[in-house]
Amino acid sequence: MSDSWFTVSHGTMLLLLLGFAIAHSGLAGLRNWGERKIGARLYRVVFALVSIPLATVLIVYFFNHRYDGAILWQVQDIPAVKTIVWSLSAISFFFLYPATFNLLEIAAIQKPEIHLYETGIVRITRHPQMVGQVIWCIAHTLWIGSTFTILTSSGLIAHHVFAVWHGDRRWQQRYGDAFLKAKERTSVIPFHAIIEGRQALQWQEFLRPAYLGVTAFIALLWWGHPWLMTITARVPW
Repeated sequence: MSDSWFTVSHGTMLLLLLGFAIAHSGLAGLRNWGERKIGARLYRVVFALVSIPLATVLIVYFFNHRYDGAILWQVQDIPAVKTIVWSLSAISFFFLYPATFNLLEIAAIQKPEIHLYETGIVRITRHPQMVGQVIWCIAHTLWIGSTFTILTSSGLIAHHVFAVWHGDRRWQQRYGDAFLKAKERTSVIPFHAIIEGRQALQWQEFLRPAYLGVTAFIALLWWGHPWLMTITARVPW
């Protein structure tokens, strides 16, 4: 950490974010072409072999430099802030990892497909990963208050906002009018379609094992967070 607003790590993180965004969104955009060439399962493996290491580097680098630059505010001593940050972080994971994901497809055990979901958390927002990322960034920026964290959060949010357009474009190419009709019944902004009466929550759709898995993951992360900080600190980045 230094008193300077910007350090070398700021530029490094910008490059890492740009590289991840190009690779992740680029491979997503090439999915139809790639699946025709090498098949859906193998393309999913290639996607994972590129995206997961890049994401891991991003996470480790963020952990190790999160306090770089100037600290613009310090609220960690306020008792309610920790509760707010952890609550927002927990909520973010329910959006980042919604139960609409088919784990067997993610692991390429089943043939990966581009699904047009309109159930569960998608009734709240058509792009739950974007919403989850925004919530996560707000929570961690509030807790840390550094220029490095602000830059990282801004980059992550920018990528996910782009992914809203990118994802809608790919859905429309795949499903045509069916997607346009689903788009009319859903919203990007959380609860907007529900407030306008275009959508209605079906609470029974949330009674799925995947949500129990997310809850268990949050509990594990709470328990293992100090250990995770210690392990990543050993990486000389």
